[in-house]
Amino acid sequence: MIEQLKTLNSTLPLADVGDESFKRFGKVLENFPINEIEKLMKETGIPESGNVYVPSIKSWEEGSLKTYVEKAYYGGMSIQIGYCNGKNSNLNGLEYHKGSEINIAITDFVLLLGHVNDIMNGKFSVNHLEGFFLPKGTAIEMFQTTLHLAPCKLTNKGFKCVVILPAGTNTALLEEEKEHDELLFMRNKWLLSHPENDRFMSQGAYPGITGENIAVKYPT
Repeated sequence: MIEQLKTLNSTLPLADVGDESFKRFGKVLENFPINEIEKLMKETGIPESGNVYVPSIKSWEEGSLKTYVEKAYYGGMSIQIGYCNGKNSNLNGLEYHKGSEINIAITDFVLLLGHVNDIMNGKFSVNHLEGFFLPKGTAIEMFQTTLHLAPCKLTNKGFKCVVILPAGTNTALLEEEKEHDELLFMRNKWLLSHPENDRFMSQGAYPGITGENIAVKYPT
């Protein structure tokens, strides 16, 4: 799969998530309880178009999984467990958080990543973008310095991804929390939108990405 993706996306630096180049952005979690997560994700669907993101599923957070992840990966801090499923293929934007994000690939997909150090004068050029292939069943931690957004699908059916973050991330800002930073879009979510992304731009997101709104091509 990775060689086909490289051929189809020849202008995008693209590697398997196990490659050395991913270490700048995060790490693969070898012993994550993926089987338990996969069972939970069977109850979720993929929308006919676009993406659906649910930050927190309370029933998923009531068992031992949440406690285990908090102790093993977040130093005891409170977390939320949710998911992002969809039909996305484009970059559209890049976000970052204060605190690591864990993603679990329930299907194969590609993540388009950047580094906050490459934001210059409030702008991020897609020339700094790198793509990483996550095969189904892979769990990763992305560091808080990693720019990312929704996965890119690798089949016409779409993608499924579990998303674990510090509690409260990606929820609505309070009035007193607004206007401190033009990139702050939601709670613990700093967002640079691609100017061609109408949904983000209509919601007042900061147009911080320059260059093409890259789309990941896949074999059909």
